[in-house]
Amino acid sequence: MSRSSEVSKNVAAVKEYFVRGDAGRMDMLDLFTDEFQFYFPKFGIGKGKAEFAQFVQGLIGSLKSISHDIEALKFLEGHNFVVVEGTTEGVYGDGTSWSGGDTPGGRFSSVFEFRDDGLISRMHIYLDPDYSGKDTDRFLWGADRWW
Repeated sequence: MSRSSEVSKNVAAVKEYFVRGDAGRMDMLDLFTDEFQFYFPKFGIGKGKAEFAQFVQGLIGSLKSISHDIEALKFLEGHNFVVVEGTTEGVYGDGTSWSGGDTPGGRFSSVFEFRDDGLISRMHIYLDPDYSGKDTDRFLWGADRWW
């Protein structure tokens, strides 16, 4: 991003994706090309708006709530990409909650690639989908580590 306080159109699109997604607005798909590629751990690679909508339904179906700390997002930008790092908080369907930075899960990084027309053509999300840290058998250094 430039040294000025202006937010680039690509960073603005990424922020808008999180705002719309946190509000449960499927018009977030208007920010993507029709056949964009996406990745999410435990889901794998997907392609297109219809498959992404199925992915969202599956993810949201397991949660009571999820939100991103949009004001604290960190961005790294190149000509046609934006990398973002941030945290989420939310509640699973069973009532277990998490808050990135306070619990083992809830931290993420995502890579967005853009076409020249400003639409997102690729989004890969990197995180541990065990948001609340229930998978304690794989905490190699113990479950009492500070997050």
